[in-house]
Amino acid sequence: MGTSNTVKYAYIVARVRAMKGKLIPKDMFPKFINMEIPEITRFIGESEYKKDVDELGKKYKGTDLFEHALNQNLALTYRKLMEVSQDEANYLITEYLRYWDIWNIKTIIRGKFSGASEEDILEDIVSAGQLRYRDLNDIIKIQTVEGVIAALAKTPYYPALVGYKGVLAEIENNLDKLYYSGLVTAGITSKDKYFSKFLKTEIDLKNLKILFRMKRAGMEREEIQKLLIPGGIELKESDLTRLSSLSFPEFVRALEEYSYWEAIRDISNDLNSLTNIETRLDKYGILYATRISYYYPLSILPVLDYIVSKKIEVDNLRMIVRGKETKLSEDTIKAHLVM
Repeated sequence: MGTSNTVKYAYIVARVRAMKGKLIPKDMFPKFINMEIPEITRFIGESEYKKDVDELGKKYKGTDLFEHALNQNLALTYRKLMEVSQDEANYLITEYLRYWDIWNIKTIIRGKFSGASEEDILEDIVSAGQLRYRDLNDIIKIQTVEGVIAALAKTPYYPALVGYKGVLAEIENNLDKLYYSGLVTAGITSKDKYFSKFLKTEIDLKNLKILFRMKRAGMEREEIQKLLIPGGIELKESDLTRLSSLSFPEFVRALEEYSYWEAIRDISNDLNSLTNIETRLDKYGILYATRISYYYPLSILPVLDYIVSKKIEVDNLRMIVRGKETKLSEDTIKAHLVM
């Protein structure tokens, strides 16, 4: 990484360190589990979410206010990162945040497919990618899945949507593959080895979740292989082919060869603890991002670490409030939190 790049990263990393310092401390989340929803809303209304809660409080109440405030804050936080970054950093952040375009397209199509209301779909929208809130709002008003796809014809996401034949899982998988192949290309184009390493680890974790889920569903090897994303750091194509063909007990034993094993070894045999396994893999991802960002402080890594940490904060808050609203037990809520 050249000197000028290091200087540019020094500025964005300083901004990001300050932003990360304002995240809710991890030890607050167990305390939130013991609070009522109005208390939690009051707490976030006095934190970094204050502006969003105040502004949206005129339109929404209760958990609706909570959901919209979290999503707006997340979107504005990520947009700020794009605004304060330059050159290579801006390019990599922008490409990484296309995740939210994929998220929003999936959310809208899933909503149309299941007959959800426009308001329900809008509640899950996070306009942190390249598709603006106004554009997404217009697309939500379209009645059919086919109409939504047609409205996205001029976006880079259209190739993943164009062959839609009524199978939702297929279109979602196409979008994921499009997103990750774009990121792999971004890593190659920028020649940023730190970005590539981070990304390839994320692909491995995504593939492990797919493998566990599909093994539990009893899917055949060919069907599993269609869903897996190429480009991981440890799970190469030959590894994925082998893992997808093994029985569940053999698959679990084979995972002992990889660095991810330590994160899940004590719960890996329990097919009923899929949520716990996914939460552990998410925790591995955030610990990995934090660790390597300290090794390479003047790089894109502290920015990616913050992006992931912020998303996890919002996911944890949302999980607690939704869990309380649906009367889930404290243990079940705790099992879903990434801490």
